[in-house]
Amino acid sequence: MVERTYLCKNENINKMANIVTEQNFENIVSSNLPVMIDFSATWCGPCKALAPRVEEIAKEYEGRAVVATADVDECQELAARFQIRSVPTVLFFKGGELKDKSVGLVSKDTLTQKIDQLA
Repeated sequence: MVERTYLCKNENINKMANIVTEQNFENIVSSNLPVMIDFSATWCGPCKALAPRVEEIAKEYEGRAVVATADVDECQELAARFQIRSVPTVLFFKGGELKDKSVGLVSKDTLTQKIDQLA
């Protein structure tokens, strides 16, 4: 089972995505595992290009990291809370604390290196 959580609907990743509340968000980022959250939008070309990389990472890091996605249009409060001004933006958490971020279309290796640094 891939440990992947969807925070608000994101058509780029999965058409059956679940919506998680602000309360659940706190529980997710408080995981002892590294947490990677992809903030994107359905209208964003680079977000669509990043989506398959996020899926691959979710599969490869099964049991070692939590991989999540949030649509900025659906999750405006979360986007504002973390000052997401450009998409895609990927945030990395460990133990409930924001540790790193990546803005724009980046390689899969860039993302996995950031996860590995939190392990």
